[in-house]
Amino acid sequence: MVANVIVDAGFLVALLARTETCHVWAVAQSRHLPPPWKTCEAVLSEAFYLLGAHGSKLTALLRRRAVVCAFHLSEEIDEVLKLMAKYSDAPMSFADACLVRMTEMLADPIVVTLDAHFRVYRRQGNKTIRCLTPN
Repeated sequence: MVANVIVDAGFLVALLARTETCHVWAVAQSRHLPPPWKTCEAVLSEAFYLLGAHGSKLTALLRRRAVVCAFHLSEEIDEVLKLMAKYSDAPMSFADACLVRMTEMLADPIVVTLDAHFRVYRRQGNKTIRCLTPN
C-alpha cells in the first residue's frame, strides 16, 4: 500500500463522469486507493472545468475530505517553474508541474492519471514517477 495517492484531473473526471472512456477503470482503481487523495488547486480547477455539470460530484469528494489540496504554490513556485522550463518541449502543464513537485515532497507517492507524460517526467532529477494509468 502506498502512503500518498496523488490524483490528476483526468482521473477525477473519468471517475466522476460516466460518459468518460476510462470511467470503469477509474472506478475500479478508486476502490483500491486509500483516501484522502492528494492534489493541488491547479488540478481541481482543471477538473471542475472539464466536469461542467458534474462538478457537484467533485464538490462532494472535497467536502468529505476524500480529495484534499496538499500543495502550497507560494512555497514551491521556484521549483514548479524550474520543472516547466525543464520539460518545455513536452510541454509540461502547470498542473503537471505541481503534481511532479508533490511527488518530490511526499513520501512513497503514486500519481493516478490518464496522462502518459508522467512516464517521461522525472522527480528529484532522474527518478521515475510511480504512476497508475489505464495502459
